[in-house]
Amino acid sequence: MMKHTLLKLTFVVSVLSVVSCSNSLRSAQLSKNSTRESSAIASADAITPGADQLSLYLPALKGKKVGIMGNQTSIVGNDKRHLVDVLIENKVDLKFAFAPEHGFRGNVERGEKFGNDVDQKTGLPLFTLYGGNKKQDSIVNSIDVMIFDLQDVGARFYTYITSLHRVMELCAKHNKKLIVLDRPNPNGDQVDGPVRHDDKFKSDVSWHKIAMIHGLTIGELAQMINGEKWLENGRQADVQIIKVQNWDHKKMYDLPVIPSPSLPNQLSVRLYLSLCLFEGTDISVGRGTDWPFQVLGYTNPVYGSFTFTPGERHGMSKHVEGKGAMNYGIDLRNLDPDNQKFTLKYLLDFYQKTPDKSTFFARPEFFDKLAGTDQLRKQILTGESEAQIRDSWAGDLKIYKQMRKKYLLYTDFE
Repeated sequence: MMKHTLLKLTFVVSVLSVVSCSNSLRSAQLSKNSTRESSAIASADAITPGADQLSLYLPALKGKKVGIMGNQTSIVGNDKRHLVDVLIENKVDLKFAFAPEHGFRGNVERGEKFGNDVDQKTGLPLFTLYGGNKKQDSIVNSIDVMIFDLQDVGARFYTYITSLHRVMELCAKHNKKLIVLDRPNPNGDQVDGPVRHDDKFKSDVSWHKIAMIHGLTIGELAQMINGEKWLENGRQADVQIIKVQNWDHKKMYDLPVIPSPSLPNQLSVRLYLSLCLFEGTDISVGRGTDWPFQVLGYTNPVYGSFTFTPGERHGMSKHVEGKGAMNYGIDLRNLDPDNQKFTLKYLLDFYQKTPDKSTFFARPEFFDKLAGTDQLRKQILTGESEAQIRDSWAGDLKIYKQMRKKYLLYTDFE
C-alpha cells in the first residue's frame, strides 16, 4: 500500500452543474497528495467508478423510462459533474429521483425525515425512501430501469446501504431492472465488529445481518442481498453492476465528494467506524464544529484538556451533543487517516473516565441498534477489555467472512 502524504485538498459537492458556485461548492480538507491524485486520474490505471463508464450503461437506458437513487456523491468524471446532468445531456428520460438520508443535495440533518419535493434546477421530482418504502410502489412501477449511485463508507450503521435494500425490494416486486454504479469502499481493507443476528436490533442503522464494519462495496452487498435471499419472500432483484475499474480491497481510496455533512474529510471517514457508537451516549463527536468525527468530548473536565464548543454548522444544526457548552476531551485531528482502523479504545476510555457510569449509555436502545446487539454494551458495563470483547465476536466474524467471499467483485485483502 502506497503511503500517502497528508496535504489539504478540497472535497467538492457538485449536485447540479447549473447551481451557482456559492450554492454548489463546499470546501473541505482532504488529507492526501493532490499531485498524486491528479496524475492518477490521467493514468491508464486510475481508479474508475462505475458512473464514469458511460458506455457500459447508457445503451441500457435508451428509450427507457428511468428513475435514480442518488445524492451529491453521484458524480461523473474528473470535473465531478452530477450524474443527473450527464444523463439529461444524453437524452435519458429521467422521471424521478429517490434521495437517501441527508437528502438529494446532502444538506439534510442526520436522522431528519423529509418529504417529497421537486429539484428546483431541473424540475425532477424528488422522493424519499429514508424511513421506509411507503407509497413508492406506484412510482417505481411507472419506470423501466432504476439506477443506484451512492457513495457508501463501509459501516453497517451508515444508512445508504439500507436505501439500497429498499430500492432492491421495489425493483424486485415490480420486475424492474436495477443498475448499480459501484464505487470503492474507502474502508474496504477492514472487516470487523459484531455481526447482527437478532431482528430485535434491526433498524435503519442495522438493517442487514452483516459485520458492523462489513468490507463490501454497494455492488458486492447487492449481490449478497440477492444471494442470501434477504428480500421479502425471497425475491431476486434483476441487478446489473457496473464495476469499479482498477480498484481492489487493498487499495486506499480518497473520496472526491463528502458523503454526508458530518464526514468532511478522509480522516473523519476512517474514524467514523470507531466513533459512531458514541451516538448512543451524550459524548460529543464534534458535530456542530469544523471537525466532526475528529474530536471527542463532554461538558466535564475529566475527559481531557482539549476543549471545543459545538454550535451550528451546515447540516449540523440539530441533534448536536454538548451544543453551546465547553466540551473537554481529546483531539484526533492530527492522526494519519491511512493508519486508522476500527477500535473500541476511545469508547472504553471515555466509559472508564465517566464518574457515574450508570449514565454513560444515555440511549441504550439506540446504542444496541448501532452495535447490532446488546452484548457489546453489557460487556462494557461489566468491565471487559477490548481483547475480551473481540474474542467474543471472533467466531461470528469468521463465518461472516466466509459468506462474504462468495459475493466479492474485487480482489480481497485476506
